Amino acid sequence: MTDQQIIGALIARDERVTQQFFFGSCRPLFLSIMRYVFSYEVDYDEFVNEFYLYLMENDAYRLKQFQGRSTIYQWMKVIAIRYFISKRDRMIDNESKDTLLDSPVKNETIDEEKKVTAKMDIEYLFSLMPNGRYVYVIRRLVLQEVEPKVVAEELGTNVDNLYNIKKRAIAALTEIALKEVERYEKEIC
Repeated sequence: MTDQQIIGALIARDERVTQQFFFGSCRPLFLSIMRYVFSYEVDYDEFVNEFYLYLMENDAYRLKQFQGRSTIYQWMKVIAIRYFISKRDRMIDNESKDTLLDSPVKNETIDEEKKVTAKMDIEYLFSLMPNGRYVYVIRRLVLQEVEPKVVAEELGTNVDNLYNIKKRAIAALTEIALKEVERYEKEIC
């Protein structure tokens, strides 16, 4: 099936395609997202159910936004990471709801520290990328959420080519991040 056919089947709520897609084809992708986003154990079925409901809201509005500029898996990856990062501290089997700090002010400080740490991590990964153009595209399109048309003009290219650059940039960043995780795991062991 093509990516557009899969999207069509998901929108039509084809049970067989939905089951195969979310619990077969996307399983490795979703497991890696779960490890990336959550610092605690998350049930796979809960993750998929939550994400499926999100995609199907408003008569599958989000699924209908898929335009085929990237693969369906790359698109799902971006949508899932954005969604679950925004929800990670408020959902999915976080067994310990107890906090060491009761004060909202102190919790805001912790949230700010997490943001700073995340920013430092991404800047470190960017420093490992040899292609500055890739860094620029990720920074402008993904992190700053600038309109693709604006970024394309800034780079002197067209929007279609910009999406190709973005795809290669995200693949390069992913490869670097995975190598860093592997290096980190070796250091721990």
